[in-house]
Amino acid sequence: MNATNNPKTTKTDNAGNLRLPLWAGFLLAALACAVVILLGLLATTVMERRWEAQRPAMVLKPLDAWETDNAKWGENYPREYETYLKSADDTTRTMYGGGDPRDYLEDDPYQVILFAGYGFSKEYLQSRGHFYAVEDVNQTARIKKPYNAATCYTCKSPDVPRLMNTMGVKEFYAANFHDLKKEVNNPIGCLDCHDPQTTALRVSRPALREGFAAMGKDIETVGLQDMRSLACAQCHVEYYFSPNPKNYLTFPWAKGTTAEAMIEYYDEINFHDYMHPISKTPIIKAQHPDYELYLTGIHAYRNVACADCHMPYRSEGGVKFTDHHVQSPLLNISNSCAVCHRWSEDEIKSRVESIQTKVADAMLRSEESLVKAHFDIAAAMQAGITEEQLKPIRTLLRHAQFNWDYISASNGMGFHAPQESMRLIGLAAQQAQEVRLQTARLLATKGISKPPKYPDVSTREKAFDTAKAFIEGKEPKLLP
Repeated sequence: MNATNNPKTTKTDNAGNLRLPLWAGFLLAALACAVVILLGLLATTVMERRWEAQRPAMVLKPLDAWETDNAKWGENYPREYETYLKSADDTTRTMYGGGDPRDYLEDDPYQVILFAGYGFSKEYLQSRGHFYAVEDVNQTARIKKPYNAATCYTCKSPDVPRLMNTMGVKEFYAANFHDLKKEVNNPIGCLDCHDPQTTALRVSRPALREGFAAMGKDIETVGLQDMRSLACAQCHVEYYFSPNPKNYLTFPWAKGTTAEAMIEYYDEINFHDYMHPISKTPIIKAQHPDYELYLTGIHAYRNVACADCHMPYRSEGGVKFTDHHVQSPLLNISNSCAVCHRWSEDEIKSRVESIQTKVADAMLRSEESLVKAHFDIAAAMQAGITEEQLKPIRTLLRHAQFNWDYISASNGMGFHAPQESMRLIGLAAQQAQEVRLQTARLLATKGISKPPKYPDVSTREKAFDTAKAFIEGKEPKLLP
C-alpha cells in the first residue's frame, strides 16, 4: 500500500485535503520557539560584544602627556596591564632564553677572556625582562662609581622621555647615571611605545629617529605593521655612546644595518669600546642587534613584525588586544608560532631548538679560536714582534670578535635569522684562524715554531684570574 494512503499516518478533512497529525503541530511550534530563543541569544551576544568593544573609549581617564606610571595606564587598559604584569615572572626558561637570569660567564668562561678589561667580564646575566629593567640596571656590577653615563638609563624606563623633555636630550646623555636614580623609577612600559592621548604607537627615543635619518629614510612614513617592530627597535639594536656630544646615544647605521656596514662605520671613526688587555686589540662590544639581524631573516621578508611573535593578539569577548607579556614565543607557541605554522607545539619547539643548538655549537667553536687568537698576539708581543707588524692582525681580530658578538649578543640564539647567524659566526671563526696563522708566521721569524702555552681558562674563576694578571701587568709567559 502507498504510504500516502496509509490511514495510520495521514488524515484528511471532508474535502479530502491532507492534514498533519496533532503532534507535528506541537513540534513545529517548539522548533519555532527554539529558533526565536537562539536568535535572541545571538542578538544579545552581538550587542554585548559591541558594548565591550566600545566600552574602553567610553570610560577612559585622561592621561598626562608624560604619564610614566604604568598602573595608571592600566586603569584604562586593564587587559593589557594585566598581561604586562605577568612579565614579573623571572623563573621562565627555554633552552636558550626566558626570564631566568642565567649567568653567561658561568656557563661560558671563554666570554670572560673575550670581554677582559670590560664590564661584561665582571657580570653578564640574561635579562629578566622589561619589568625588572630599572632594578637590574641599578644593581649590575657593570655600572661604575662614582661616575657612569646617564645614557645607560635610556632604554630602561618611561621616565627617560620625560627627563629628555625637561632636561634636553644632550643634557640627559651627559648627566651622571647616579644623579638620576631618584628620577628613574618606573620600568619599561606604556609611555615608551604609546601616545598617551591616542595610544598610537610612536617613537619616543631620538636615537632611532636619528638612525633612520642617517640612512636617508623618513621614519614618519612607515605603516602600523612596521611600527610594531620599530617600537622594539628603539632599544633592541646595536648602538654606541658618541663622545661628541658627550655620551650621545648613536646607532651606527649611516652605512647600513648589516654587520659589515657597521664595522666599516666604526673603523672610519676609529671607535672602540675597550682596549683588550691581552692582545691590545681595540674591541667593539656589540650590544643586542636584534632588529638588524631580524631584518635579514624570513620573518621580516614575510612582513611578520616583532610583536606578532613576542606580543601576539588575543581576544576576550568582543575585544581584540595585544598581549603585553613580552616573552619568548616558545613560552606561548599556540598564540604566536602556531598562528602561521600548522604543526604540533612539540614539533615547532623541536624545530626551533634544533636551529638554535646548531648556532650555539658553532658560536662556541668560534669562541675558542678567538680566545687563542688573543693569546697568540700576546705571545707575539712577548717575542718582540713590532706594533706595526701586529696592527693589521689586530684589525682582523677586532672584526672577527664583532662578527661573533653580533650573534652572541643578540637574543634568540640566532633564530631571528639562522642563515645570517651561521654566516657571521663562520666568518668570525675564519678571521680568527687567519689571525692565528699570520701570528704563527711572525713567530716563526723569531725562530718559534711551537704554539704558545695557553693558560687554563676552563672555569670562570680561572679565566678571570688570567685576565686580571694581564690587566695588572703580571701576565704569564706564553712562549714555549
